[in-house]
Amino acid sequence: MPSTGSTKVVTTLGTFALLLFLFAQPMAATPSQPRIRVLILDGFSNHDWHQTTALLRGILEASGLFTVSVSTAPSTTASPGWEQWRPNFSDYDVVIQTCNDIGGGPSWPREVQIAFENYVRKGGRVLVFHSGNNAFPDWPVYNEMIGLGWRNKQQGEAITINSRERLLRIPSGQGENTGHDGRSDAVVYRLGDHPIHHGMPRAWKTPTLEIYYYARGPAKHMRVLSYGYDQHTLMNWPLEWTVRFGRGRVYSSTFGHVWKSDVQPPSLRCAGEQTLLLRTLQWLARPGDRCDPSRFSEATSIRPEIQTPGSAQ
Repeated sequence: MPSTGSTKVVTTLGTFALLLFLFAQPMAATPSQPRIRVLILDGFSNHDWHQTTALLRGILEASGLFTVSVSTAPSTTASPGWEQWRPNFSDYDVVIQTCNDIGGGPSWPREVQIAFENYVRKGGRVLVFHSGNNAFPDWPVYNEMIGLGWRNKQQGEAITINSRERLLRIPSGQGENTGHDGRSDAVVYRLGDHPIHHGMPRAWKTPTLEIYYYARGPAKHMRVLSYGYDQHTLMNWPLEWTVRFGRGRVYSSTFGHVWKSDVQPPSLRCAGEQTLLLRTLQWLARPGDRCDPSRFSEATSIRPEIQTPGSAQ
């Protein structure tokens, strides 16, 4: 597990990491590389889904790389529009899924579930954004697509990372239900080399992160990209991972917590998290591309205040 000494070393890299991120912004789309079409799915969650969508749109639209649409699911099966809510996933390069049904939200209509499954299976790309990872425990195919989720200890395997950075599987029923210690400034440790992380530090610190311990699921066709050390269990747990489902790709992480009392949440003001968001969407949409900082514009830096729709300068 990471030692106190290694954590101090990582902390000293903070300035370097921030400078790297500040100059790691992609250039705007060009006629030869059109904007990536992104659909945000929202409508209900135990997190602040209204603010989450506004913050995501502000970050993505300010980059000049994306066109962003939003499809808002009715909050209950009795809400107006429930029978008409049928997103056309195939119109988009990447779908960002933020819904979760904790606290009484509905499962999606079965017709929408089937359409979503087929979209991914046939090559669709999905970014499961924070609270979306907590969603739909009774939807077996969704569990396959996300690999690991916020589940009880009977709902699949968990994965931990040992001191040699080897993945260890914890069988269903062993250990605890999924949980997290308090949100804290935590060190993110890269695991291996993935195009999303190309040119980034091997480790960096990010604010108010939730490290999920004992996230559970089928964990098949899955690659762990980074991990963090949890003070409750004294173990390392995945922070980012990808899953291959059919011909599609799904990315999940525990970054991006937005609670209902949050104002300009530090997690989404973090240069590292903003950079990861942009890079991940680019990689999902164009998996053959390397996310190479040498191709990025040094003229554009991440804004300390998150842009919301209509507020771009």
